[in-house]
Amino acid sequence: MAQASLNLFATPDSAYVPLAERCRPHKISEIVGHERYLSDNAPLRRQLLNGNLPSLILFGPPGVGKTTLARVLAAETGMPSTSLSAINSGKKELKAVIDNAQIDRTRGARGHILFIDEIHRFNKAQQDGLLHAVEDGTVILIGATTENPS
Repeated sequence: MAQASLNLFATPDSAYVPLAERCRPHKISEIVGHERYLSDNAPLRRQLLNGNLPSLILFGPPGVGKTTLARVLAAETGMPSTSLSAINSGKKELKAVIDNAQIDRTRGARGHILFIDEIHRFNKAQQDGLLHAVEDGTVILIGATTENPS
């Protein structure tokens, strides 16, 4: 069966999708430039393959692929996932995600991945609202930040 060629300039009839979004990798094998972390023998890749994805913080300048990596990790695990922006989300949104993740666990899900972009923007109350869910494994947190976490 012949493989259809990818036309980056074609848009679906129902919606406009920006070129950058159409070019975004969807599998670990499509990510370029992070071999140190994603090669077959890298610790993160081994944990992913073993089904033991840890909570983690992705740090780096804009445009290096933090959000893309988080999306790919979530997709590769097959776990339910939610994406929030720390700029637009508060305790109410966090509570809703955690409540849904707890329901997922009662239904047999291995976990729920919570991606928080710009996580450095969370205040102490928001961090505290998330802490217990991360500690007890209700959510696997992937945070992305442009500010050095240390």
